[in-house]
Amino acid sequence: MARATILDWTEASVQLKFDAHRDVKYQVYRDSGRHFLEVRNVADEPIHTLELPDGMKLDPSSYQVLLRYVLLDLVAA
Repeated sequence: MARATILDWTEASVQLKFDAHRDVKYQVYRDSGRHFLEVRNVADEPIHTLELPDGMKLDPSSYQVLLRYVLLDLVAA
């Protein structure tokens, strides 16, 4: 199965802790039957790609929530 875009690149300003935020863009795509959330900074440099669990595959609001938690986790690391 070829790669297919589910949600094209979307820009977001993600609120982190203590009035901090991070401007990013993200897309959701399917590749070989699996779904992925790819996050990049505004300079188009990769930040993280995450395979999505089954329950989050079709709900666009879930992508925004997951995006925040991915970024919080990366900042804490």
